[in-house]
Amino acid sequence: MITLRKSAERGHADHGWLESFHTFSFAEYHDPRHMGVGNLRVINEDRVAPGTGFGTHGHRDMEIVSYVLEGALGHKDSLGQSATIRPGDVQRMSAGSGIRHSEFNVETDRQTHFLQIWILPDTLGITPGYEQIHVPDAEKRGRLRRIASPDGSNGSVRLHADASLYAGLFDGGEAARMTLDAARHTYVQLARGRLTVNGVALAAGDALHLHGEQELTLDGGADAEVIVFDLAP
Repeated sequence: MITLRKSAERGHADHGWLESFHTFSFAEYHDPRHMGVGNLRVINEDRVAPGTGFGTHGHRDMEIVSYVLEGALGHKDSLGQSATIRPGDVQRMSAGSGIRHSEFNVETDRQTHFLQIWILPDTLGITPGYEQIHVPDAEKRGRLRRIASPDGSNGSVRLHADASLYAGLFDGGEAARMTLDAARHTYVQLARGRLTVNGVALAAGDALHLHGEQELTLDGGADAEVIVFDLAP
């Protein structure tokens, strides 16, 4: 089964300093048909105005991944971590038993555009943690590069969840295939550009949910950047 989720169907919020598109129910956007897929609960596409951001706030029992597409996102948390996340960086924050943090656009002249992803952990109440890696474009060009996984394999950040994330860049004749476990959920989020996934043409912001499928095919890309989720049944 293949289900298309068009960009324009997502929830939308414009707070002036923040414009956000919600793939699944979040904050004031609620749609019982779109509460998540498997253990994936949030994909928010956020654009933060220069010099603004999210003030200090708390989270519990969630694996939170941030993936920056444009600009620079500053991060500070109650663990004492202070970092800046730029395009190519992948940040994982395990909220566990409780963590407080802030996120802000450190750029003074342009917006920061990023994806914020929440995944339910396998175990509640773990010790909070933080990890950040950089993945060069060359490692994502024309292929799917693992960026997050339960065991931190292939230089990915480690998730305390039965989920793996892959990122890829596709243009022109570049193509990739992945064998799927039909019992699991596969979710494909196109961050930008255009891409054909299992014969379905996607534009920026579109997504595809695959379940019961045995293969994922990506081709027909035009300046495409994509995130693929392999999720628990």
